[in-house]
Amino acid sequence: MIGTNCPQCPSLSRTARRLLELTVAGFLGPWRVLRRERELIGLLVRRDLLTRTSGTLFGWGWTLAQPALQVLAFWFLFEFVLRVKVPGKVAFVDYFLTAIIPWLFLTETLLKSLSVMDEYSAVYRRTVFPLRVLPLLPALVTGALYLPIYVLLVAVLEGFPAIGKAVLIFLVLWVGVMPAAYLLAISGSFVKDLRQVFPFLLNLVFFVTPIIYLPEMLPAEIRPLLVLNPFADLIAAIHGLLYNTPVTLGNVLRPVLWWMLLLAPSWMLFHRAEPHLRELL
Repeated sequence: MIGTNCPQCPSLSRTARRLLELTVAGFLGPWRVLRRERELIGLLVRRDLLTRTSGTLFGWGWTLAQPALQVLAFWFLFEFVLRVKVPGKVAFVDYFLTAIIPWLFLTETLLKSLSVMDEYSAVYRRTVFPLRVLPLLPALVTGALYLPIYVLLVAVLEGFPAIGKAVLIFLVLWVGVMPAAYLLAISGSFVKDLRQVFPFLLNLVFFVTPIIYLPEMLPAEIRPLLVLNPFADLIAAIHGLLYNTPVTLGNVLRPVLWWMLLLAPSWMLFHRAEPHLRELL
């Protein structure tokens, strides 16, 4: 097990010290796997992207065209059909587009994580293969699809100086989704029903996350419940970074807390289940 000793904390109980070690391991583990297996990961990501468009006339261009067409469809719907207008300095279509792409990145990554072990089972069942690579792939592949479109979108809406902010947003989202990706990769392998339930849960979360509406549009008695939704905090932080809209300390601390709470169990469960995956699949 990858971990770190804590000689500076002799007063910590054994359980607390072990939890601290696992939390640090859960943060450093994916980065170490990414560095150690970077050539294999690059090969698998390219294979996935090429497989999506194999045999088409447009080829790899579809990997960028598909999310770009989604953005254009949303822009046409809200700007010309619905003509949604909201008070404030941020146009609703800008507000929506800069939130929906990060949402699509997160949800597609989470959904693909549930089945990534099954998807590559033919590769690792009969050969020596570093299984810890696989939960990294959904976020890398999905990021390769949505990051270029997001960078272009932000450059069009906010100017080229904002490109760095767009890249930072995706980097933070990638780091943030890693514990959940490892946890779902294992959970989806052992509890197949999650693959049926989880998309429905994500749809519910979408409608209670201020993406297709502003938080101020919620009834006053419901608005405080947004603190229970880390996705709502992420959207608020993204808009605060891009548009200088108000961001509270809670919008930052709550997602970080959720992320830290997932680091230890995700890495520990994957480590313990790893020897049994070849037998299971």
